[in-house]
Amino acid sequence: MDKVLNMLGLSVRARKAVSGGFSVEKAVREKTAELVIVSLDASDNTKKKFSDKCSFYGVPFVLYGDKVSLGHALGQEERTSVAVLDPGFAKAILKLTE
Repeated sequence: MDKVLNMLGLSVRARKAVSGGFSVEKAVREKTAELVIVSLDASDNTKKKFSDKCSFYGVPFVLYGDKVSLGHALGQEERTSVAVLDPGFAKAILKLTE
């Protein structure tokens, strides 16, 4: 199993992550997001929107995995975006994606 997806799963179970465009955008705006992950197969529009928002608010931004594997890690259907709300989880995931 993929370590990044494992960490995402843990962060969701610890209630330290939100998914879905609206929730992720809200977390970034309210400065509660420590890291935003967008799937590689998301639309260019979605990637650009989150990339721009994250750089504006100073939130680390990573393109990773696909919709199905992100959704599966979160225990849901397809997901294109996830915000990690915990600094510890965010740091661990960033380290794994480098």
